[in-house]
Amino acid sequence: MTDIATLVRSARRSRRFSQRELARRAGLSQSRVAIAENAHEDPRFDTASRLLAGAGHRLYAAATTRDDVATIAADIRYALARDDRGLAFRFFIQMNDHLVAERGLLRGILAITEPESTGSKTWDAAIAALVDYRLSQEGVPAPTWTSAATRHLERARPLAVDPADPVPPRAEVPAEFLDHGVLVWRDSLESV
Repeated sequence: MTDIATLVRSARRSRRFSQRELARRAGLSQSRVAIAENAHEDPRFDTASRLLAGAGHRLYAAATTRDDVATIAADIRYALARDDRGLAFRFFIQMNDHLVAERGLLRGILAITEPESTGSKTWDAAIAALVDYRLSQEGVPAPTWTSAATRHLERARPLAVDPADPVPPRAEVPAEFLDHGVLVWRDSLESV
């Protein structure tokens, strides 16, 4: 489940708005936006709804207890900031497992909010590739954020977790990952 801070921040940034611009559009103060985005306190439902509406989004409830892509991407960003690629990869697999666990449109709902950048072009491309991969399996259209240029690598690179890991041959990489320029073993995406 997305926390409100991540949801509001992602919605604002997806529109390329400053906090001041979102506040103006939502009819709230800039400090209210900052408080909501920094999770100092959870805003009331009507405040969260106004902030999301100011960014052109709506707040919907979905019958799931799984974390969405934007929330797990924030966890990946945290792990990468700590230079813990192993933890980042565990979060990535958790994202995969959450997407696999849902069917149809619920799978799409988990991916609808554009995640913030992890700080790594390779990881950002891998997240978009994973969403494309798992949504295509259900026949659910991918959200537009997955096709952004910032979510594709110009030259294919492995999702490096351990330098000793072998680079997968292209035949062992799902097509969606190849399209995004990220080399990940297909087997790594299958739960054990």
